[in-house]
Amino acid sequence: MINSVHMDYNNNNKHRFYSAGSPMKGKNACYLPFRSIQLFLLLAAFLLPSLTRAQEKPEGNSIIKWYSFEDAYKLNKKKHKKMFVDVFTDWCGWCKKMDKETFQDPEVAKYMQKNFICVKLNAERKDTVEIDGVKFANSNPNGRGGTNKLAVDLLRGKMSYPSSLFLDENNQSITVVAGYMSAADFTPLLHFFAENAYKDQKWEDYRAAYKK
Repeated sequence: MINSVHMDYNNNNKHRFYSAGSPMKGKNACYLPFRSIQLFLLLAAFLLPSLTRAQEKPEGNSIIKWYSFEDAYKLNKKKHKKMFVDVFTDWCGWCKKMDKETFQDPEVAKYMQKNFICVKLNAERKDTVEIDGVKFANSNPNGRGGTNKLAVDLLRGKMSYPSSLFLDENNQSITVVAGYMSAADFTPLLHFFAENAYKDQKWEDYRAAYKK
């Protein structure tokens, strides 16, 4: 649960959300600190061989139709809908919890399907992604770990999982929300962006007044 969120502006006057307590980290989120990377990779090589498998689709059944980022990007040039991007990793427990609980909630899933083009992006995907002629590769494509440059750029280097990225109808970034959110917390956030309330209202005011 994200108990409090505050809003800043970047150089493009776009809103950017962060969980309270840190300007970069959500309360319930997975991180891989730089000093722990080598240890993690060593342990993964012997104990967690399954972590490197690409997983662009959620576990279980969902009424949400999930796309890869590149397919959604192309589709949105025709659809002109807002995009929601779930940035995750295979080893992130909070990502799996949000996948199994929040995205499986019927109300959440129905609203997302109606109002967003929904994307699953594995931040550690090994293949090279090409968007409008620009290629995004993994920093360690032939080994364990490593982060795809697409995820790094979308999250502006603030690598926290899960991260929820919202893009407008022109594929321009609106904001990133870091950390796990329950269905109850996530629902008003979806409405906040789908209804364009973010353009002229503060999140705290909208959330306080929100009613299902």
